Amino acid sequence: MGALWIAHVTVTDDAAYAKYAELATEAIAAHGGHFIARGARFVQLEGQARPRNVVARFPDLETAERCYNSDVYQRALNHARDASERELMIIETSE
Repeated sequence: MGALWIAHVTVTDDAAYAKYAELATEAIAAHGGHFIARGARFVQLEGQARPRNVVARFPDLETAERCYNSDVYQRALNHARDASERELMIIETSE
């Protein structure tokens, strides 16, 4: 089964977040992930809206979780922590 990495983000520091995005993209690609939505238009139907939404597909949940815990992604998070407010989840797909 595949997995989706879904992030809802409010960026508060564009320069620092750009550094996060560069490293995060590297980590995601290194773990077989690819973006299927990244900052595209959206309609918020319920809950709190965040201006930036990102969805990446991974081969499976375990690989997506390894990506999150990888050294490269953890370095990326050092840039994101003070540059954004965010929620991130990994959801296993039925495909």
